[in-house]
Amino acid sequence: CEDRGIEFYGQLHALQKGAEVYPRLCQLFQQADGRYNSGLFHFKAEKGQVEAPDGLTPGLAIDDKPLKDILANLYYPESPYEFSVLPADILGQVYEQFLGKVIRLTAGHQAKVEDKPEVKKAGGVFYTPTYIVEYIVKHTLGKLLEGKHPGDPGVGQGAPLRVLDMACGSGSFLIVAYQMLLDWYLNEYVGEGAEKWAKGRAPRLAQTGTGDWRLTTAERKRILLEHIYGVDIDPQAVEVSKLSLLLKVLEGESEETVGKQLSMFHERALPNLGQNIKCGNSLIGSDFYAGQQASFLDGEEQRRINAFDWEREFAGVFASSGGFDVVVGNPPYIRIQALKEWAPRAVEFYKQRYHAASKGNYDIYVVFVEKGLSLLNPKGRLGFILPHKFFNAQYGAPLRVILATGKHLAKVVHFGDQQVFENATTYTCLMFLDKAGNEAFEFEKVGDLQGWRENIPDAADQASNVGTLPSAQATAAE
Repeated sequence: CEDRGIEFYGQLHALQKGAEVYPRLCQLFQQADGRYNSGLFHFKAEKGQVEAPDGLTPGLAIDDKPLKDILANLYYPESPYEFSVLPADILGQVYEQFLGKVIRLTAGHQAKVEDKPEVKKAGGVFYTPTYIVEYIVKHTLGKLLEGKHPGDPGVGQGAPLRVLDMACGSGSFLIVAYQMLLDWYLNEYVGEGAEKWAKGRAPRLAQTGTGDWRLTTAERKRILLEHIYGVDIDPQAVEVSKLSLLLKVLEGESEETVGKQLSMFHERALPNLGQNIKCGNSLIGSDFYAGQQASFLDGEEQRRINAFDWEREFAGVFASSGGFDVVVGNPPYIRIQALKEWAPRAVEFYKQRYHAASKGNYDIYVVFVEKGLSLLNPKGRLGFILPHKFFNAQYGAPLRVILATGKHLAKVVHFGDQQVFENATTYTCLMFLDKAGNEAFEFEKVGDLQGWRENIPDAADQASNVGTLPSAQATAAE
């Protein structure tokens, strides 16, 4: 924020002078709480706040030396980074590398940083390339926005169009979806007559000093809160997703505009995302505890399972629309043999609860596809990048039956034996599903990944290889 001119430059740097660095840092955090309202700084109970305030952090005792080292490395010449031009998604990629780590305290009081067991088994954290994220968002959210306008029912009026990533990680899919919505709203408002949208008590547009139109901060906040949703089982991932999205809200802001909001509208610069980005197990609901399951669980295992009640946590979404309009993402790829080692009860639950998990040693991503479909409303669309092994593996048969029976398949981009993820050995495809079903689907085999990437056609030019869906019986037999 200092590099972007939203905060006075050098505040953190100045803390290095003198003792008691941490208490003075906490004072800055308290001021940030008053300015930003983001949930990142949340030290006192407030009306409308979902999460409990942080009573722990202000009372910590931290030595001056490590803090002074950290603060020095945020500024030139020690820091090689210019944060004013660093995009939010790049920071997300940096943080995502830490999401796969856990700190373990040894018997000898040493702190060891190591991979989480699930990450170790999966071979590491693999960040989805930006061009893949953009393609998936374009062919899901982009398709649903075609021909629509901000005032249309199901877009900005009534039940707004809602985008979900059910394993959001650092929020890369949500950031791209949010940017698409920001661009779409701005183009629509300007196209309809910018002056009209710059008037009234709650203007949607404001004019810059150079005469360009931009969305007001209030409008950027509204778009984020009404349209963007995410869930992740890792509480750190949830915080990183929030941070990435909040940085996106602040793009183009200055110390003056943030201060103006505070003085004129008594409104803090950022929205609280506690109702939009939540922590929980996307695949395990409260029905997990039915019967005798809960009596076998200790507190640690209950925390690890982290059951999530979709209908309760996003009650407004299901009450108004029957589900989400768009589900996008890169679900985890973990073979069930590996999962059995640290979550055996979860594995048993998946087998009982999901048809896609009913056969053989499946991979967890097939369960995410089935659950993702169930979270869509009747007009919803899903877009995932996932291994294409389930197309012909025995364990993929139940999922193939689900897709064929509902005629959900809309489009497949098949990468064959080409690697989308660096340093990985997973062969992937892009799969797009429609809740309503289709009589035909598109199939695109990519022979040259680099060439495809450089010449990705517009959605309108994609209807080349159209195939008719086979019957569910034929697919099941295959």
